[in-house]
Amino acid sequence: MPVRSLDSSVMKWPSKKEIIEALKNWSDELFNDSNTLAVGYFGSYARGNYGVGSDLDVITIIKETNTPFEKRGINRGLFAIPVPVDLLIYTIDEWRKMKKEKSHFALKVEDEVVWLFKKADF
Repeated sequence: MPVRSLDSSVMKWPSKKEIIEALKNWSDELFNDSNTLAVGYFGSYARGNYGVGSDLDVITIIKETNTPFEKRGINRGLFAIPVPVDLLIYTIDEWRKMKKEKSHFALKVEDEVVWLFKKADF
């Protein structure tokens, strides 16, 4: 989110470095979770064509879950990331199926994703 510079009425959008550093800090906690296989970002921040107001598109691949897809990103502690985050969480089986079916979305993500980590079983 934009922040006000000290002693100024000017609003400042966070830099890519600040945003990705915050995302890395968030993903570091997930690395120790045995259910999490990979975390990465894609979209405008991965392509380098982001701007003021851009959200951060994040993908997480997990082993398994019983939580419906649309509820998986709720309460994931993303408040420390200084821009809006679009978090997508897929099971490994869902992700493999999308890639096998050559889903346009999966192919696009694979082409531009910047993985922060990928475990050996991914």
